[in-house]
Amino acid sequence: MKRQIPGLAETARGSHPEIPDGIFLVRVDGAQFRWHAHKPFYVLRLSIVEPSTVAGQSIVGRLHCTQKAMWKLGWFLRDFLYDPELLAHEQVDEKALAGLRGVVEISHAVINGISLINLDGFAPASQWEELSALPVSSPSRSNSAEAPQ
Repeated sequence: MKRQIPGLAETARGSHPEIPDGIFLVRVDGAQFRWHAHKPFYVLRLSIVEPSTVAGQSIVGRLHCTQKAMWKLGWFLRDFLYDPELLAHEQVDEKALAGLRGVVEISHAVINGISLINLDGFAPASQWEELSALPVSSPSRSNSAEAPQ
């Protein structure tokens, strides 16, 4: 049986241009914990609020929950103004993450032929104006541009 699904062709050919490396003001649309024996992680679905040229597009990235990576998860939660009481009790409520806003710096990496988005840094949404005025160059961008293929 064949079924017509409007919009399917657009997703297959990548109708949205790739989001460039950089700094974005985002809103958390969803978070889901994924258990893995060696590296449990949260999958974060972020919606870009600013800059307006890419507003509405999504960023999907991972935050690992290993002991070595816990600092980054804490950084994200603090800067996105996650509930301090839940944080003090070492609890992450996926529903409480939805709607939080903040600034994220992303870069792209290709590992074993798979394109991934790295969540390189975070800042409170209140710092967006200041951070968006900074020059666009960053060490991670220049390294990825010069990486051998």
